[in-house]
Amino acid sequence: MSDEELRRGIVLFNEARFFDAHEALEDVWRVSPPAEKKFFRGLVQVAVAFHHHSTGNFVGMQSVLHRAASNLAPAPADFAGIDLKPLLDSLDRWQIAMQQMHPEPPLPRMEQISPER
Repeated sequence: MSDEELRRGIVLFNEARFFDAHEALEDVWRVSPPAEKKFFRGLVQVAVAFHHHSTGNFVGMQSVLHRAASNLAPAPADFAGIDLKPLLDSLDRWQIAMQQMHPEPPLPRMEQISPER
């Protein structure tokens, strides 16, 4: 797996360039070891879900977002250097907002954990 490609995918995601983030993260997923594929598939799905949202495909967004959260939840809290708790919390808020027709929360972010932590 390329750390550079993962960082690129994260930056694109945090810039709300969800289609491009999906492409970059999919490259990471393709070459990841079998034990890590589920996690990286989850990251790809997060980007896909928010791409769907950006195009008005709210049904697709909800479906993919649910699968993304399910794929990410079992991973350790700092897997691949990503701070998963805030991301998963944000995905939960989005799922609730979409299901209950509440106002949309802020867009989620993928934050990398600094090596000092």
